[in-house]
Amino acid sequence: MKKAKGGRPPHEPTPQTRAMVETFAAFGIPHDDISRVIGITSPTLREHYREELDLGLIKANAKVAQNLFTIACNQNREGLDAAKFWLRVRAGWSEYSPPPMAQRHDEPLGKKAQAELEAGTAHEGTEWGALLRH
Repeated sequence: MKKAKGGRPPHEPTPQTRAMVETFAAFGIPHDDISRVIGITSPTLREHYREELDLGLIKANAKVAQNLFTIACNQNREGLDAAKFWLRVRAGWSEYSPPPMAQRHDEPLGKKAQAELEAGTAHEGTEWGALLRH
């Protein structure tokens, strides 16, 4: 006679639990909380639902970015606010960022910046300058 194995039966993902996990992951629900709702441990959740956990957030971010981009392209107040947000977050623009070096005329160049500038024109007025022009 064979002895029965104890413990829980192995977890079998269903299309419904896969959809639930992806949705919860998209909303940013912590893995521990998702696993409690499904009725499994966190390691089991990660073992069986790795793809849903990874893709849920990616798909949600893509939907929000698409919606934000659509709003940002409108010529109204909401579009202006969305465009400013998009440029700050996605393009790295900031009203507090210093202007690029080329636009700053009031500040003297540092030693390294001055050396780089001079290195770019060091050949001018020498016999090397004629060779480098060709």
